[in-house]
Amino acid sequence: MNPLSNPKIIKHIMQKNGLQFNKRYGQNFLTDESVLQAIAEGANITDKPVLEIGPGLGTLTWELASRAEKVVSVEIDKGLTEVLADTLQEFDNVTILHQDILKTDLQKLIEEDFGGTPPTLAANLPYYITTPIIMYLLESEISFPKIVIMIQKEVAERIAAKPGGKDYGVLTIAVNFYAHPEIICHVPAESFVPAPNVDSIVLSLTPRPHPTCKPQNQKAFFTVVKAAFAQRRKTLLNSFCGAGCFKGSKQEISDTILQAGIDPGVRGEALSMEELCTLSDLFCKNNLI
Repeated sequence: MNPLSNPKIIKHIMQKNGLQFNKRYGQNFLTDESVLQAIAEGANITDKPVLEIGPGLGTLTWELASRAEKVVSVEIDKGLTEVLADTLQEFDNVTILHQDILKTDLQKLIEEDFGGTPPTLAANLPYYITTPIIMYLLESEISFPKIVIMIQKEVAERIAAKPGGKDYGVLTIAVNFYAHPEIICHVPAESFVPAPNVDSIVLSLTPRPHPTCKPQNQKAFFTVVKAAFAQRRKTLLNSFCGAGCFKGSKQEISDTILQAGIDPGVRGEALSMEELCTLSDLFCKNNLI
């Protein structure tokens, strides 16, 4: 049994070390042992190396270290790095790094701590910075075998959304461009201390060897994606014309959309990633972007 999943022990550790739950870092500590096990099992980390983001008091770290070959945990809160040395003292396969993951040179970290081979990544991500961390990991194009994260339910649903739905948007495209998402389990708010205002989801991201589609110009592709969803209630044509990032007349933009085999009157949420890729290539070809 994981002792760090016990709410009484969590509160005792906090009081003993003069700590308070830090809203700045979105600290909510997981107390549901079945969820901890789901994360570890979903990551498939038995006898393998793991990189963890935001260990907190070490609740998830304890679960990972019990199974993995080694765990390297990156923690931004200096106060918690000192506590972790105590809560995880029974493990000799855990390394704690006091760093901001968004300012960490991931390639250098992997070279120094994992011998250059990308590890599996696991994390209970703070809600306030979930999207920046996900995109930082994916845009690094480091071939993590798998990324298993617990994030806000609303964000997970946006990532896993399908074309045509209200949750489908820029985040869906951005994450799916780099990785295949899969929802592992739902986590109710009462599984945490203190309980957040929203539920969570454990999400698995398997980085793709190659992007889902291959735009001629990746920057242009994401410009088109952002423009398509910038004004969701407007038609694709009006969204593009109002975006301020395309050259040419409204007629030229309309003709390019038609050239892609798409009705200019549809909304951006109706388009697949492949259709958006085709559009971006045509905008480049027609010198409209």
